[in-house]
Amino acid sequence: MYFLNKLFGKSVNYSALMEEEDAVIVDVRTQGEYLMGHIKGSVNIPLGNLRHRMKELKKDKPIITCCRSGGRSSMAKGVLAAAGYKVYNGGGWQGLQSRIKDNP
Repeated sequence: MYFLNKLFGKSVNYSALMEEEDAVIVDVRTQGEYLMGHIKGSVNIPLGNLRHRMKELKKDKPIITCCRSGGRSSMAKGVLAAAGYKVYNGGGWQGLQSRIKDNP
């Protein structure tokens, strides 16, 4: 459990973040992966491009990162947090999508 908490962080109500704080979901998978399926309304910024494109993101809104399984989204969280963004690791995009739907 420690490993999962370290990787994903403590339990977060992602639906509330989106509804109450207008959080943005940033999917850090490649464009090809993103085109095969993604969360509606998410922004695709591949991890390799994140440092150069993070200026496209607003620092006054929380960011939820996601990818295929959680590894890249964890790295993206570190990059964004170091730059001063309020960021949460949503893990894999399909799991995140389920958690958003389960918390109306």
